[in-house]
Amino acid sequence: METAETWVRDRTDGAVLGPKSERVVHLLATQAEFTSYASASAVAGRAGVDAATVVRTARALGFAGWPDLRLELRNRYLSSLRANEVLSEHEDAASDPILHALRSDADNLALAIRTVDVAAVRAVAAAIATARRTLVIASGSFAGPAHQLVHSAAFMGLDAQLPGRGGTTLVNALTKLGPGDCLVAINFWRLPREIRAATEAAHRAGVTTCVLTDLRRSALTELADHTVTVPCEGTSHFPSLTASMAVVHAILAEITRTLGEPARAAMRATEDLWSRLDLMCD
Repeated sequence: METAETWVRDRTDGAVLGPKSERVVHLLATQAEFTSYASASAVAGRAGVDAATVVRTARALGFAGWPDLRLELRNRYLSSLRANEVLSEHEDAASDPILHALRSDADNLALAIRTVDVAAVRAVAAAIATARRTLVIASGSFAGPAHQLVHSAAFMGLDAQLPGRGGTTLVNALTKLGPGDCLVAINFWRLPREIRAATEAAHRAGVTTCVLTDLRRSALTELADHTVTVPCEGTSHFPSLTASMAVVHAILAEITRTLGEPARAAMRATEDLWSRLDLMCD
């Protein structure tokens, strides 16, 4: 993970910035903890400029405005921390951790509505809907949204799989992929080497690669044909997956609309088989 200073300097390399914007860039690069949660006016006050300059600087860095840039800075800052450091970052945030977690997830959903690229979500859905087969990879708790995506896609008749283990099992699944197939990598916070290596292998094989993550540019997104950036800050030592699960639901809803009657026919056939096997209590 590159430092905030390196990332900011890379974003501004070759850009023509005025002296006021340069002051904002210097603040972003050297005070990541502060700028990752501060308002545009707070950043402006510390940099000695007006809030409009902060917004212009954000746009010069390729973002729609300050909220989008602040989200990227926040995620990059948190990704640089270990789990116990993330916990320390959050432990004094509220007296009631249950209510704070619920409110934080509601805020993440509201932020996702404002910042998620709908066209990118639609592109991921199209890639899965038209693929010969789809392999979804994730590690640890991030397998939660992956399981939902694979299970519901398969319910609509698509060939979608989630390798139960990594290592040689993952390699066996990857060797079956080629042009016409799709790989979806779901990862937030720190990036496991295996997830990055698997995405790279699929990319080299001509597979359409899709990434759901919390950073707009990273070692993972550089391998992606389609990237959906999702807010994921939690209130404890782990990221929140509420917004990412909502994005998975959006992908599935779009796939359902795209496939139309074939999806409905696959669902009916599956439910008929449920009945014949007497799977459900009803």
